[in-house]
Order: sequence, then C-alpha cells, then structure tokens
Amino acid sequence: DSGDQVLVLGAGLAGLSASVELRRAGVPHQVLERDAQPGGLCRTSEEVGYRFDRTGHLLHLRDEGLRREVTEWLGAGALLDVERRSAVFSQGVYTRYPFQANVHGLPPELAYACVRDFVQAHFAAPGAPATTFEDYCLQTFGRAICDAFMIPYNQKLWGVHPRELDRSWCDRFVPRPSLDDVLRGAFGVDPPQLGYNARFVYPRLGAGALVGALVDRAGHVRLSTPALRVRLAARKLLVAGAELPFSRLLSSLPPDVLLSCIAGPPHAVARAAGRLRSVPLSYLDLALNTPVEQPHHWVYVPEERFSFYRVGSYSNLSAAMCPPNKGSLYVELATREPLELATILPRVAAELTEMGMIRAPEAIRFARLRRIEHAYVIFDRAREEALRVIEPFLAERGI
Repeated sequence: DSGDQVLVLGAGLAGLSASVELRRAGVPHQVLERDAQPGGLCRTSEEVGYRFDRTGHLLHLRDEGLRREVTEWLGAGALLDVERRSAVFSQGVYTRYPFQANVHGLPPELAYACVRDFVQAHFAAPGAPATTFEDYCLQTFGRAICDAFMIPYNQKLWGVHPRELDRSWCDRFVPRPSLDDVLRGAFGVDPPQLGYNARFVYPRLGAGALVGALVDRAGHVRLSTPALRVRLAARKLLVAGAELPFSRLLSSLPPDVLLSCIAGPPHAVARAAGRLRSVPLSYLDLALNTPVEQPHHWVYVPEERFSFYRVGSYSNLSAAMCPPNKGSLYVELATREPLELATILPRVAAELTEMGMIRAPEAIRFARLRRIEHAYVIFDRAREEALRVIEPFLAERGI
C-alpha cells in the first residue's frame, strides 16, 4: 500500500468510472466498497428468471464517443435503443406524459382549466424571478396544472412540498412546453415528445450489465470494505483491520456520510453537513405470472389516494428481464416511513388492478420490499449554502 495511491470511495457508477479513468492514466489506486457487490444504486439482481434493477435506470449517452465505448463493452445487441412510452394516471384515465402538454383525455372541465390557466400564465406580465420550485411551476404552467399534477406529484416524489425546493435543479428535468405544444396536446393533434428522456438506451439484461463492464476495466475493487475513519493529518484511511495511506481521496459517498468519517472537522463544516437533506425510498419489485397489461415503460401517479407515485415495468423495457410470457414491475412508494410487505402489498395490488396494470392481485407471483436510504437529494437553498462551505474544505485537503 503506497502513500502515493488514490483511494476511491464507493463502487457505484461514479466510483467505477473514476477507476477506469485512473487505470487508463496509470495512477495507482484502489476502490473501496462497503457492500459485498459492486454497483451501488445500479445493480441488477436475479431471482428465478426475473431480473430487477434498483427501480428504473436508463442510459442517455449523448456523447457519441461514450456511446460507442459502452456499446463495444457490452457487445453486439446488448444495448437497446428505446423510444419512451410513459403516461400519467389520474382522474381514472391515462394521459400522455408530460402532463402539462397532454391534457387531452382528462375530464373536459379540468382540461379546459389547465389550458386556460396555462394561457394566462404564458401571457402574464413578467414578475419577480421564481426562487422556489412551487413558484416556478405556478409562473410557468398556471394554477390548474399545478393543482392537478405538478404539486401533488412532486410532493409524493420528493417527500417535501415543492415550496421547500429551489428551482435551480428543474430546467433540465421538467419539460417546458410551448403554447403550441399545449394546444396540440389539448386536442390530441400530433402532440410532441418532450423531455430529456424521450429516447434512451437500456441494457437488454438490465442496468447492472454496465456495472459488470466497468468492473472488468477498473482497477482493484475491495468489497465489504467500508470507510471507517479518515485521518487527514496522517493521510490515512481506516478500514476494518487496516489503515490505508493515500495521496488523494475520491469520494462518491453522500457528503454528510463522508464528513461523518473525518476526524474533527471544523464546527462550520460539521454544521453545514447537518443542513444537507435527502430522503429515502421504499419500493416494491413485483414478479408477475402474466405480462404487464399496459404497454408503458413507466407511469406517473399524482393522486394522494394512491400509495405510490410511479410504477414502471422492467419487462416492458426488455423482454429479457423476465421469463417468457411473464412480466415485472417496480412500484415506488410515497411514504418514507418503514413498511411491512404484508401490510403494503394488498393495497398496492388493488391499486395496480384499478389502473389496469394487472388483471387481478393474483397476477403477482412474488414481491420484494426494497429500500434506498439516500434516494433523492433535496435541492433547497440550504444545500447550496452548505456546499459552499464543505467543498472548499474537502478540496484543500485533497478530497
């Protein structure tokens, strides 16, 4: 173990990608992963012929050089080029995604209100720039679209009200339709495919296939090796049974988790770390005895009466994700509280039946309840202020 080495913390996509580049550059390094397998949030597990990602993981690969490289890594036919099939389920009907540009099919009074309020917002005199996500939505889409979708859906997804979110994150991820888009979508006249994910690529055998390709090209990956303590003055990292010297640390851990490993950070840095927020996610992986009854890759579910905010289909993304003539789903649950499978599954099964995703609860062969602790970063104003304290502290110390 040389003191000249770089230690990479975390063997998810970020850590493994860093390792690939370090190896190409000839930089001595190790990757340390707390879990018994690599991949982080991008693993694919298999059970009796069903393959499950950790909910939906899609690749965009807009850089042509990177796309060629990943295609070469995975081999011919391993990467599917997919045109998005997504929808919104509300008011008892399916409408096209994104909601704000596709109100055709909703109850007429609601569709009218959505278009009316969008037009009023579109032609309104400019006001003060929006600072919260709620204000951004109201200024951009109008009240009716916000009440019917933007506010309830995002509250279910983030676990906090949109007024707590800063607006800075949303420009890429929230499609902003033109007036013509909204009018076309209101009458069902060749509505456009909007959003950054209108087309994407997906590994035929699940997102974890990319992890395997990266591991093959990465440096030494030490599994079941969590970082326990960082001694900055000594330039050493304590892991179980050893202290590893390092020249630099490259961390893909949540910043507050990383800082909890650093001995004696300044009070201002520790206080900043305490202001960072994220929310966990509980979700169900469902193996079905039948194909999924709807063709969608995923569906947004804004209404509070449903226990989940999004349901997606692994098997609609790739038929290889389950046995022939079967199906599989992931169901992202709105509550952040700990759950019991026996309690939540009957409700979810009834709701999926109501939506027509499955014909009856008996279509579910088995279910697995999963949890991701750091699922969504809360993009609030406190986050930006905290990072302005944390990032210089880390950078000055070679982290």
